[in-house]
Amino acid sequence: MNPYQAFRVAGLALVSAFGLAAMIAMTAIPGRAEACRIPAPPSAYSMEVVVDGSPLAVYSAKGTTYVEALKGREYAIRLTNRTGERVAVALAVDGLNSIDAKHTSSREARKWILSPWETVTLSGWQTSTGTARRFVFTSESKSYGTWLGHTGDLGVISAAFFRERPRWDEIAPAPSLAEPRAKRSAENESGDDAPRERALGETKSAANDELAATGIGREVEHRVRQVDFDEEDAPASTLSVRYEYRDALVRLGVIPAGDDALARRERARGFVEPGFAPDPFRGGR
Repeated sequence: MNPYQAFRVAGLALVSAFGLAAMIAMTAIPGRAEACRIPAPPSAYSMEVVVDGSPLAVYSAKGTTYVEALKGREYAIRLTNRTGERVAVALAVDGLNSIDAKHTSSREARKWILSPWETVTLSGWQTSTGTARRFVFTSESKSYGTWLGHTGDLGVISAAFFRERPRWDEIAPAPSLAEPRAKRSAENESGDDAPRERALGETKSAANDELAATGIGREVEHRVRQVDFDEEDAPASTLSVRYEYRDALVRLGVIPAGDDALARRERARGFVEPGFAPDPFRGGR
């Protein structure tokens, strides 16, 4: 498993480098390659929110994609490139770039690099060239965004996929079934077993503790290195997901009330069929 990821910095990009060769982009040759560029299909890229290795269920409502946040749980973001070309991905959590926590346009953002046919799982905020701190579902007042004074985009995860400017390289073939595509993950890398507390100070806005946001959690190993990447001016695809706690999703009408505590109490009627009180000392219920 390769612990290095890549991201873009002023014309360069960082790459996860667990044994990978340096990825230096060649100078694009103008002319024919530009004219022959085929648009990437919508299914070429994907983003999933992952808890304990499994993606959260996705709900679509009112033109928005939602997932249910699980209070206090760590999560990761799984990005997939289903094309034969490298792509650069600007990943923002609560409006903050996952690499440097800055709030910028997707074009100006530092970016992660995905190789052809690659899936990568990013588990936290990149805090140095060798470490990251886990994404964790928390309240608005305890969020990383509130600590940094940026609360305008809490509850949103966005990934913008940028294609590389045309070069005269061969496009990588799709992997065979016998050779599954490469996967890189820092989700279970080394770090303290218990989540590490971080003082967030006083809330800088009217934060609502009933609504979900992302905090900055325990430290894990996640080494990165910088590579060259000449990206196109506009993203080929931008994927966004809203995350909310279950109560909020119910209030928004995204999911039915189901068996939440209040709905369960509303169904209570007090009497059922006649019988006798069960005796726990006789093993009956």
